[in-house]
Amino acid sequence: MVMIGTDSHKRTHTAVALDEVGRRLADKTVPATSDGHFALVSWAQQWTQVSFAAEDCRNMTRRLERDLLAAGHRLVRVPTRLMAQARASGRQPGKSDPIDAEAVGLAALRHRHRLPVAELDGPTRQVKLLADHRRDLVGERTRVVNRLRWHIHELDPALRVRARGLRSYCVIDRLGEHLATVTGLVARLARELLARCRELTMQINALWRELRDLVRRLAPTVLAIPGCGVLSAAMILGETAGVHRFRSRDAYARFTGTAPIPAWSGNTAGKVRLNRGGNRTLNSALHMIAVTQSRGIGPGAAYLDKLTAGGKTRTEAIRLLRRRISDAVYSALRADERDHGLDSASQPRTGPDTSLAEPIHPAA
Repeated sequence: MVMIGTDSHKRTHTAVALDEVGRRLADKTVPATSDGHFALVSWAQQWTQVSFAAEDCRNMTRRLERDLLAAGHRLVRVPTRLMAQARASGRQPGKSDPIDAEAVGLAALRHRHRLPVAELDGPTRQVKLLADHRRDLVGERTRVVNRLRWHIHELDPALRVRARGLRSYCVIDRLGEHLATVTGLVARLARELLARCRELTMQINALWRELRDLVRRLAPTVLAIPGCGVLSAAMILGETAGVHRFRSRDAYARFTGTAPIPAWSGNTAGKVRLNRGGNRTLNSALHMIAVTQSRGIGPGAAYLDKLTAGGKTRTEAIRLLRRRISDAVYSALRADERDHGLDSASQPRTGPDTSLAEPIHPAA
């Protein structure tokens, strides 16, 4: 089996072919276009059994992944954290595109049975794009609102706009009527910012409605989890990108960052510490669900009371609840995939194991 590591840039992709023991066989640089990707596929045909590896650079490698998968090739994603070790152990010092591509291939050879296998985009890709775009618009609206509030304070310090009030059309309309009676450059800038705030609010609300319809269709079981709203479910769907990639709930907990990390030696057997890795967006969604349940929505509050009565701190109890919710989300995602005919038994397999991590013991 030949492993072809790739180093991707905006304009070019450099590929290095390695044999099973990591010896370099050949290298090739192609343009970062579909024609270049076709040339890369043709070049790889000189070997009978080929697997591609790409550093997980999100949009930088997405077009390359799509073209290679459409051509019927297997491609694994190498996390960036594995690259430092691969570069340090490389045979050739320095830095160049072939050296980096070889490091990707070496990392893929070392961890060949533990790396995620890329797949063609499914409907969850649309959910992720919409959720990310909405989050960007919310951040832009926050910056607009902050500048607007400073102008309002300068124009009339006695004028009060309640917190988060500028998300409401009624508040925006009343403030617009007030600003229409004020003259001067600051008032003009304030009116322009207010109009932009209204426009962003309309876009954000429209995206929320679109996400709501998608989530209700793709993941009704996830949405039924107590404390899980439309945005949390959308973040879970988009970041998971197919729960069939994970062979167990423990592997999924490693991906979500809710599985503890062993930290013991000798007499301290069984000790663990907080996992600060994993997908932080997904971890944030689980945390929001845990906080909502802690306020009495769902079984979370009773579970937290039981843990705190047993000597756990509030923070430790929330972490354990977050792991419980991760397991519940995993089961719900599996159920939704079965309902849509996308369970692991029907997924095409191009390689061995596609999970992201080895199973570990649960936190609780």
